[in-house]
Amino acid sequence: MEFKWLNESEIKKAENRIEITAPAKTDFFCGSIDECEEGILPESLCNAPYYYTEVVGDFVLKVKVSHEFKYTYDSASVMVMKDLKCWAKCCFELTDFGTHATVSVVTKGDSDDANGCNIEGNTAWLQVCRVGKNFAFHYSADGKNFYMMRYFHLPVESMVKVGLLAQAPTGDGGIRVYENLSIEKKTVKNIRAGK
Repeated sequence: MEFKWLNESEIKKAENRIEITAPAKTDFFCGSIDECEEGILPESLCNAPYYYTEVVGDFVLKVKVSHEFKYTYDSASVMVMKDLKCWAKCCFELTDFGTHATVSVVTKGDSDDANGCNIEGNTAWLQVCRVGKNFAFHYSADGKNFYMMRYFHLPVESMVKVGLLAQAPTGDGGIRVYENLSIEKKTVKNIRAGK
């Protein structure tokens, strides 16, 4: 598969391993709220490095992700995208509650934000399944047993951009690691189960 950049960054490739540098203050989020008395709200940014390929039809993406979890919202993520106003990302993120968690954001104009399960350690598996215009995000601790974190719909065409997103919305940036990436063109029988 041929990969392309949106917001190019430094990348290192080895066998079954990709390292992408997330520059400081980079994110994908389309915010509609710009003030709150307490707490950090994401800025509207679409400047994080996105290393993607174009996939037509149904697919399953799996990848093992890890990073150092230094700053709030640091994340190694995967994303599906129609355009800058229609996309969704599945993140392994340092949350504003101090946890390492699977987090999802779905954007159809404005972005939402949903924390999923907390995971011990700095490594997790992420999975994206597509069936038609329906998508599901899954996570796994061992790369074998995947659990749904989000099921949603996107108004996409047959071709979507699919790939790796490295973000550092609040901090100085850092390296995000992606291992054993696979993108299979297949239709799962149960999108909620991811198989």
